Amino acid sequence: MTAYVSAFDLFSIGIGPSSSHTVGPLRAAAAFASRLSDEGMLDRVDQVTCALYGSLGSTGIGHGTPDAVIAGLRGLQPETCRPEDVRGAWADLAPGATLLLAGRRSIPLSKDDIAFEPRTRLPGHPNALTLRAWGRDANGERSPLPLLEETYYSIGGGFIRRDGEEADLAARKAHPLPYDTAQELIAICDRESIPICEVARRNEIALHGEDATRERLDLIWEAMAECVARGLSGDGTLPGGLGVWRRAAKMRQHLESVQDDPGRATALEWLHAFALAVNEENASGGRVVTAPTNGAAGIVPAVAHYYLRFVPGASIEGIRQYLLTATAIGSLFKANASISGAEGGCQAEVGSACAMAAGALCAVLGGTPRQVENAAEIAMEHHLGLTCDPVGGLVQIPCIERNAIASSTAVSAARLALHGDGSHLVSLDMVIETMRQTGLDMSTKYKETSEGGLAVNVIEC
Repeated sequence: MTAYVSAFDLFSIGIGPSSSHTVGPLRAAAAFASRLSDEGMLDRVDQVTCALYGSLGSTGIGHGTPDAVIAGLRGLQPETCRPEDVRGAWADLAPGATLLLAGRRSIPLSKDDIAFEPRTRLPGHPNALTLRAWGRDANGERSPLPLLEETYYSIGGGFIRRDGEEADLAARKAHPLPYDTAQELIAICDRESIPICEVARRNEIALHGEDATRERLDLIWEAMAECVARGLSGDGTLPGGLGVWRRAAKMRQHLESVQDDPGRATALEWLHAFALAVNEENASGGRVVTAPTNGAAGIVPAVAHYYLRFVPGASIEGIRQYLLTATAIGSLFKANASISGAEGGCQAEVGSACAMAAGALCAVLGGTPRQVENAAEIAMEHHLGLTCDPVGGLVQIPCIERNAIASSTAVSAARLALHGDGSHLVSLDMVIETMRQTGLDMSTKYKETSEGGLAVNVIEC
């Protein structure tokens, strides 16, 4: 077993606004439809129902969860679907609508086929959904029981697990340099005389080969860069009814107009614009890369853009090293704590992403493995206890600005760590364990249910 998660799983290309509430349920529904097809049941199905439990039931409408379920049942996949084919798939249903199940069988579809059960929390994870297929049995008679019933858990970052399956099956994969803790990761670096990014690179090559690893890292970066570019050009208000205006494009226009005046166009403001751009795209349901989640998707690409634009000697090879280092760090959070806001609060999403970006930036700025570990620890330490309380159940307030602030925290943490020799009192392993314990202690109303915090104190107009 190993904590390592492939970069191509941790940084998956999908759609907004949420990796756990949109991408995960879409994958679960697609898997359910695929199983119906594989087991020869498709032609006997005349109805599919879905129950959304816990956090999915609480904030599912704001996160587009029922739309994602319908899209998944149609056989769409988050990596390849068009965002517009998901948006409104359930919300805009008219009476008499039909569903092309698995892209093959047409069955009746009603909004009532999806039920919201926010007060029911299944023991496997706060993000749970149960899918049931109804129809005729093998004898052609209407069956009183579901032909197929499956429960899935959306465990954060777009990862899903079917009830009854062992958690983290990916951890069974063989890696040449396995590790479970940051301490073990640094020990590998010491033993092999290599940086953290090289540990990740060797593990990726073992899984995918050298050429594929390089090509797929470049595809991830290309998707991140395209998301930033779209966000820096977008305008208007974000969907959902809060009337939140997109600001990234206006920031870009202003910064470009004063770019010849260093005192007025700062690297920090550009950093904020990059982060806002990604999370405004995410909030609009656009194409985005989980990093490690959608709600925190702006931090890693924003800091990477900061590196490319403002660090002398920055290169695409540096971006590859940046992404690999971020992967090595993010794997520790996923394995030893959580990257799910519904499980650990926003500390698990924005805190993890900030630590990934801080450590990765420290690495490409020349930091040693111990300085990189220190940078990640500093970033996470100052996000402990951060709640997930989205207003209106939308990934907008405070999520979008929170990514911008965390991006600047990541840069500060990286540069602060570079002024030390890597030795520090609180280790990254300690702070990850603290985050895990804090998430367990945190009230459910502060974990992506919109039942506490800003979600109940901000008046929705």
